[in-house]
Amino acid sequence: MNKKIAIIGGGNLGKSIAEGLVKSGFTLPGHIMVTRRNIEVIRFLEEKGIMVSNDNQEAARFADLVIVAVKPFQVNEVLAQMKSSLDPHRHLVCSVVTGVSIDNLQTILGKTFPVVRAMPNTAIAIQESMTCLCATGWNEDQKEYVEDLFRQLGRVVTIDEKLMDAATVLGACGIAYALRFIRANIQGGIEIGFDATTATLIAAQTVKGAAELLIQTGRHPEQEIDKVTTPKGCTIAGLNEMEHQGFSSSLIKGIAASYDKIRVG
Repeated sequence: MNKKIAIIGGGNLGKSIAEGLVKSGFTLPGHIMVTRRNIEVIRFLEEKGIMVSNDNQEAARFADLVIVAVKPFQVNEVLAQMKSSLDPHRHLVCSVVTGVSIDNLQTILGKTFPVVRAMPNTAIAIQESMTCLCATGWNEDQKEYVEDLFRQLGRVVTIDEKLMDAATVLGACGIAYALRFIRANIQGGIEIGFDATTATLIAAQTVKGAAELLIQTGRHPEQEIDKVTTPKGCTIAGLNEMEHQGFSSSLIKGIAASYDKIRVG
């Protein structure tokens, strides 16, 4: 790929995107520039060939794709600062900032400026993110390029913007839900005799395997559950006890509570 990429905001997410793209071979290190006010914090990226700067306008002039990865309260200031260096006929702006709508972004950039919102999760650090995209004004080449970019960092799905809050809950908050489930499995494993290290390995790999079963086969979870729930067996006894204690209900209520919170702010 010959396009150049500016990542505005060299925090954990911005750095993970830059490093993941280089590691995957998606683009040359010299085709990425990462910015941060305190440039010394990201100097280590130069050792990997990635360019660094504390000048957002310089980064905008350098790039074809501008990925905005700053904090929500910084977005307006950063975009206003870069606006004179951005050209809607050349640039595509991609925001990975939670809760900032396309309409908000175009209020600053202009109503015809092509804009993408991307919602990855923290597994982007190991190129295993689930990233949801929505956009307006992008052409087919830009769409293909952005989708391909985020595929280097995990799985990608394009959705309507009205679902971005829900995507945040299910995909981004969902990492915490999954980890809490794994933690409970580890605690249970210790109670029945395993040391913490072994219990962690068994629990984490089992969840990873379960997820891959669904991704690779496309089957409904219950189809796979049926394979391990023999009549009068230990699996169905455990599942039923969990349901009696409100396992599925509490998880669904938790997702709904997170969604209510993100909607009202």
